[in-house]
Amino acid sequence: MRDTVIKTLIEEAKANKDIELITGDLGFGVLKPFYEQLPNQFTNAGIAEQSMTGIAAGMALSGKTVFTYSIGNFPTLRCVEQIRNDCAYMKANVKIICVGGGFVYGSLGMSHQATDDIAIIRALPGVTVVCPGDPTEAAEAVTGIINTPGTVYLRLGRGGEKKIHEKIENFQIGKALKIREPKAEAGKKVAIFSTGAILEEATTAAQMLEEAGIGVEQYSFHTVKPIDRDVIAACAAKYDYIVTVEEHNILGGFASAVSEVITDLGEKVKLIKIGIPDEYCTAVGNQNYLRGLYGMQAAQIAARVKEEVK
Repeated sequence: MRDTVIKTLIEEAKANKDIELITGDLGFGVLKPFYEQLPNQFTNAGIAEQSMTGIAAGMALSGKTVFTYSIGNFPTLRCVEQIRNDCAYMKANVKIICVGGGFVYGSLGMSHQATDDIAIIRALPGVTVVCPGDPTEAAEAVTGIINTPGTVYLRLGRGGEKKIHEKIENFQIGKALKIREPKAEAGKKVAIFSTGAILEEATTAAQMLEEAGIGVEQYSFHTVKPIDRDVIAACAAKYDYIVTVEEHNILGGFASAVSEVITDLGEKVKLIKIGIPDEYCTAVGNQNYLRGLYGMQAAQIAARVKEEVK
């Protein structure tokens, strides 16, 4: 996913000399093609993410579209004040790239687990939050956020994510993508919504449910803010159950964004929230292992849904 983003960003930056990339002294293996081809549009701010964000804001207010780049919580939680005061409040065209959303860097412990970032950044007025589910969505997202005014948070996985979409027609920031329709002969039907790189697990779980005779309408919400209210409203009116899947705390994140819409609608649909409860993960391990601890593997998602709807 990250390689796809940088490749797309290089293409965009070649066509637009006002696009700049700033790194917080990380990602050189991935960023090498950018700074080799576009050295005058690249800056290494060092291990100083707060300064990096302030520099980006200043450049943006001078007419540039500036991408900042780092891993996990470093370009977000470490510099929330600068994002809030210098970027969001000023409506600056700063696009924050976080590589390693969720448990990607889980083997490095809680400090590197980005599991509350969506909630915190989503709370900042006027900030767009984009969490693509696969490399195809990620490539489209780069172009989409360049054309989105103001501050944007782009939350990525790491690399090696399975490609779910071969091609996307009419990608739009704020509009969810339909992955599957329920089969006509299927029994009880549910809607499964996911955001971010957990899309692969959600897609496999949906397939398992279909094989068990449960119809599934599935969407990838690559944009958490602004959320696609139309899709949520349509599914809340049709189904008894909506399932949200996110590699993030279920408080304040994607599940909360969906539940806010459902509350406004007054629908009685039951929301099944799959994610991290209100706690910090004290375990250390790879991404798949930590997903398993919180019931986010495909088989666990399918089993949870079966238990709820039986």
